[in-house]
Order: sequence, then structure tokens, then C-alpha cells
Amino acid sequence: MPITLDGQLVVAISSRALFDFEEENQHFEATNDRAYMRLQLERLDHAAKPGVAFSLVNKLLAFNAAVPRVEVVILSRNDPVSGMRVFRSAQHYGLPIQRGVFTRGESPWRYLKPLNAHLFLSTNEADVRSALGAGVPAARVYPNSARASSAHPNEVRIAFDGDAVLFSDEAERVFQQRGLDAFQSHERDQAETPLAAGPFKPLLLALQRLQHEPAKGMRIRTALVTARSAPAHERAIRTLMDWNIEVDEAMFLGGLPKGEFLREFEPDFFFDDQTGHVDSAAAHVPAGHVASGVRNA
Repeated sequence: MPITLDGQLVVAISSRALFDFEEENQHFEATNDRAYMRLQLERLDHAAKPGVAFSLVNKLLAFNAAVPRVEVVILSRNDPVSGMRVFRSAQHYGLPIQRGVFTRGESPWRYLKPLNAHLFLSTNEADVRSALGAGVPAARVYPNSARASSAHPNEVRIAFDGDAVLFSDEAERVFQQRGLDAFQSHERDQAETPLAAGPFKPLLLALQRLQHEPAKGMRIRTALVTARSAPAHERAIRTLMDWNIEVDEAMFLGGLPKGEFLREFEPDFFFDDQTGHVDSAAAHVPAGHVASGVRNA
């Protein structure tokens, strides 16, 4: 039978999101791709330091102890020579990553479709926007984000914003056009009408399937972290109920900065559509920007 990734959670990730290649990237920007290639070749036997999304990938791959449940594929603008260092670094840390696509400066997002990827993480905004436009959950990783806490080695912790991330930007458009009072009134009136799906609903569904398939010593914990507050909280909760999706924690913060709350939750990654919230989060946890919805038009 042909090899297939059907039934697995597929994560596509750029080399800079998985490993800390910031020094090498600065060298590239100061010189050219051939100088960058030489530098990576010189460092072939020196494993790169873990990057922002390393903890997330490492923990997700731990679900494969008995049967394949998660596939991680490198999808990178790096050249194939530099790709050797990426694979060597993965091997150094015991990451069972076998597949990669290296496009030497060209956008790799078009390869997400044959992978049927559930998530794409990259430091390149244009690639992320292209992926979102193609219907793939994607986020631009902030490479200078704080690294994940080591306090939960057997638990993958992921936090999501609501509007324009898990949900559509319908309610956000009301807020932008008519203000907070109109938003609260609209959401109260529509409390029993489920919101349309946002770009990250497919990822949350895939995580729930993974959560319901026992894996020795590993589990998933999710959180909704939103600027909504009562009475707008009800529509968000009822939408998740309508989707038959459960989250473990929900924070309705009413506009308070999210960073310190996320510091306490200690996620391996946080996704938000507003750069201000991502900036707040990145000081404490790994974070990425979802260029979706009216605020990112």
C-alpha cells in the first residue's frame, strides 16, 4: 500500500521556527544566500539551539510512542545544503523528523496542500498569509518570543484567541464599525447563534481527536484566551458546544493585557490575530500572529 499521512496531525514548520537561526539569518541579510550556505555548512556538526516552536513540536512528536499520530515536516525557504544542518539538529535532539521541503528563497506554502497540513508555522509573514488564504491554519512565529516553560513535560499546552482565530471575524467587525456597546449588545442578542468557523477551528478539532486517543504519558490541554467579557462570553462557549469541542480553560479578560495570564497558563504556543496581544504574550510565552480577519485586511 502507498505511504499516507491520513489520520495523523500534520504540522509543517520552517527551520527558523523550529531552531534558533537568528545569527545565521543576520549573516544572510548582511551578505547573500551563498555566504549563508557556507556558514551553515561550516556549522553542520554544531546543533542549532531550540527555537520558539521547539517545545510544541517535541511534545507533539511524543504522541508517536506506540503508533504514528503526529507528522512534522520541515517546510523552509532554506537551500538544500542548509537543510542538512536542520536535519542534523533534529537528530541531535532526538526529534524523529524525516520529511522536509527546501525551496532556496521561494515560498514553500504551496506544498501544504499535498501534505494536508493542519498547521503551518513560519517566521515569514507573506508565507503565512498565503497559507491562510489557502485555508491552512498558519501563524507567523515571533523568533524573539520567550521559550516555553519546562514545568509540564507530559502535557502539550496550546492557547488560542477567539475572534478571527477560532471563530470568524463577524463579531470583531461589529466592534470595529460600531464600538464596544454595540458589540456587547450584538453578542447578547446572538448568544444562541453559533459563530462561523475561524481559520484555526481545524487545528482545534485535530487536537481534540489526538486528545481522545490515549498516548502513554502524554496529554493535551487547551485554553481560550479572549478579550471578550460577559455577556459576550456566552456566544463563544455555545459555539464550542455546537462544534462538540471542549477547551480546558477559558479566560474572558475584557481587554486586559493577555501576557501575564498566559505566563501563568504556560502554553507551548499561543495564537492571536492582534499584534498587540502577540507582543504582550511574547514577553512570557512562545507566540505567533494569525494574519486573519478585519484587523489584518
